[in-house]
Amino acid sequence: MTVRIGLVGAGPWARETHAPSLAAHPGVDFVGGWARDPAAAAEVFPRAFDSPAALFDAVDAVAFAVPPNVQAPLAAAAARACKHVILDKPIALDLEGAVALADAVTAAGVRSILALTRRFAPETREFLARAAELQPIAAEAQWLSGAALAGKFAASAWRQDEGALYDVGPHVIDLVDAAVGTVEGVASARYDAGSDTWTAQLTHADGAASTLSLSLRTPVLPTVMRISAHSAAGLAVLESRETPSTECFRVLLDEFLASISTGADHPLGVLRGLHLQRVIAQIRAGACPPTP
Repeated sequence: MTVRIGLVGAGPWARETHAPSLAAHPGVDFVGGWARDPAAAAEVFPRAFDSPAALFDAVDAVAFAVPPNVQAPLAAAAARACKHVILDKPIALDLEGAVALADAVTAAGVRSILALTRRFAPETREFLARAAELQPIAAEAQWLSGAALAGKFAASAWRQDEGALYDVGPHVIDLVDAAVGTVEGVASARYDAGSDTWTAQLTHADGAASTLSLSLRTPVLPTVMRISAHSAAGLAVLESRETPSTECFRVLLDEFLASISTGADHPLGVLRGLHLQRVIAQIRAGACPPTP
């Protein structure tokens, strides 16, 4: 079975990962896409559509590579049009938008998958398998990057505004959640605006705990990414991102197509995105309480 997939968005991530992966996959008919910039759309898509609605009419599924505030309403519209969806992270800019999107996908009965790219890498799956053996009681996670200072994502307005918690936060929260158990609460959180450093202590099911440190404004090259989980049985560590994003996305597409074929929801679907959004909202509320 070949699934017709369209792409919304023609920015750096769409050019680097989504478009080439969709074009190369044997189970995908990459029909075309829509972007706010017609010139970019003409460069990236095999066919540029005039509107999201016109794209939805021509495909079975839609992949999104746009800012979260753009994705949430468009992905909900795609779901209401009975299209399966590949979602970027975070799934929305706020919890209200995430709930609305999850509700739309659930009500439509379509399949969804979240582009937590590193989850589809073999090194990540080896780490999580090792963590499962250890039944860890604690995890420590660090993702420090200068992506907001220079490079292809420095011009991204939503990344500049929302910072590391929204950009790399979903990846890190997902991994500690998968490694040591479901995040159940935020014990403490802090934010330093100058360095875009978010720190948080999370509580997990069965008494486990984790600590996070995230930044997009730390002048370090290459990016520092390290996730560890430990128990009395030993230590599991992930500090490699060696698998190319296109190879991760190939595996994602394999599993997305299998989900469509079987009618079974993928564990990294929209509800996973909603769970991560709830944790993000709790960290933000703890680190940036409203001004009286």
